[in-house]
Amino acid sequence: MFADGANLDSIERLARDPLFDGITTNPSLMRSAGVTDYLNFCRRSVLFSRSKSISFEVFSDSLEEMKAQALELSQLSSNVYVKVPITNSTGTSTLPVIKYLLARGIPVNITAVMSMSQIDLLFSSIPLDSNAYISVFAGRIADTGRDPCEYIKYAIDKFASHPSVEVLWASTREVFNIYEATRVGCHIITIPPSLVSRLKYQQYSLDSFSLDTVRMFKADSDEAGYTIPISVDIQRILKGV
Repeated sequence: MFADGANLDSIERLARDPLFDGITTNPSLMRSAGVTDYLNFCRRSVLFSRSKSISFEVFSDSLEEMKAQALELSQLSSNVYVKVPITNSTGTSTLPVIKYLLARGIPVNITAVMSMSQIDLLFSSIPLDSNAYISVFAGRIADTGRDPCEYIKYAIDKFASHPSVEVLWASTREVFNIYEATRVGCHIITIPPSLVSRLKYQQYSLDSFSLDTVRMFKADSDEAGYTIPISVDIQRILKGV
């Protein structure tokens, strides 16, 4: 499991957790976390990563500038995977960037992959000795009503002959996704901090979970001071008048 987020305290804590093998982030998460200096945040994150795999994303629409950004990020540490979206924001394929980096031995995390045609395109372009993650955005695929497991399994089968290419279940929405990813043999799944606290519920009694939920509702209504005034008519009905 990889931790997904953009909070330095969280990255430091989760990097110390033996449950997690790596860290991923992206510009949207970093913006939400209030990051203003992109490269400085990446440098500090590397220090906190404890040499675990950590992925930082390029974001230019220019393929040449993407290459330059990727080279800068790759020089931060040997445990950095450069995240390259499958296309830029205009829909132009980033395969030239991906091939350029892989040819230089730079590990890449190919992100925002969501279709079988994209998986096919990567398969036809990535050499056998490539060091890469294929980040399939399973949660977003599920948002469309499609079964993401089919796409994850398709990618796993495609790259079975690539010893250092791993399929990553991205955009995780719920803890159950961990069990789905395990069932289809996915190599990696990213877990946002919001889900980490829920991992403790594995095999938790559903009756106990039900009671915990009712107690939460009661505590919140008490703390809010909610009341439902009972009208005279209702009081008469209750008294059988």
